[in-house]
Amino acid sequence: MNKLLTVSLALLFIISGGCGLNKEVKVLKLGHGLDTKHSVHIAMEFMARRVKELSNGKLKIEIYPGGVLGSERESLELLQLGSLDMTKVSTAAIEGFVEEYKIFGLPYIFKSKEHAYAVLDGPLGQEILNKGEEFWLKGLCFYDAGARSFYTSTPIQSPKDLEGLKIRVMQSITSFEMVRAMGGSPTPISWGELYTALQGKVVDGAENNPPSFYLSHHYEVCKYYTLNEHTRLPDVLIMSTHALEKLNSQEKEWLMQAVKESIPVQRKEWEKSEENALKAVVAEGVEIIKPDKQPFIDAVAEVYNLYKDNKKLWQLIQRIKNADPALKTEEE
Repeated sequence: MNKLLTVSLALLFIISGGCGLNKEVKVLKLGHGLDTKHSVHIAMEFMARRVKELSNGKLKIEIYPGGVLGSERESLELLQLGSLDMTKVSTAAIEGFVEEYKIFGLPYIFKSKEHAYAVLDGPLGQEILNKGEEFWLKGLCFYDAGARSFYTSTPIQSPKDLEGLKIRVMQSITSFEMVRAMGGSPTPISWGELYTALQGKVVDGAENNPPSFYLSHHYEVCKYYTLNEHTRLPDVLIMSTHALEKLNSQEKEWLMQAVKESIPVQRKEWEKSEENALKAVVAEGVEIIKPDKQPFIDAVAEVYNLYKDNKKLWQLIQRIKNADPALKTEEE
């Protein structure tokens, strides 16, 4: 997004009063980079309707999808300025602001989807959401973004099949070390340039969740999708503390009730989008491989040592590993 346009939008929001235009109706502006058909946007629309219903129109949420207000990083910066009220980002985007979010990029930090939900929905998840407050970024909830797996031009049954392959990764040291530990060659490439890079064999594969694999059309050049499910990077609904402080206790209660009710809506929509994506890529000739995950888990064990000298993050990692998937709390 053009930097001048972003600054202009920020100034416009500041001039218009940010959180609300008059005393009778408060309006929260929510910007995100997703398509309107995405499960998170659908959940946000539900949340906006519920806020309006609960407050009898006294509190409203205006949603600006498709990145019209900027990238994820730009949106976070607008929240810090108080020029935007709410946004949705990946934990990978916010880890540059709040280091606790780095742990979500660790491979197999979650044993299963149920384990992830137990952590994210419980007191430990709330603890992490609260960590951003000192940076003016209050986490409201986690949304499901599924598990990331490898898709390549050659079949991957085990880590040894990644040896010598160039795999696109995000700009994250954890992603680099994970692919390197499995024998691959990590190669950072922007998401927008990845299709061309795959097509031109600049890289041999990449990794992402099923809907992203399908919607990006990467299945056209990568005919093997290995569901090794190495990471589960959730999305986070973030609110500016500047905006939150402008709400009274009743308005906060309305907002948080709507947020809480939006979580199962998003997860149900996400589950449908995953199923539809996998069916669609199979129809396009992609072979789905369901490997034994243990060799992948064993291969990346040393990646955790990245944070061994960081006492705060190391203790957080141990608490997540010990969380009981059957309970929304962690075992001490």
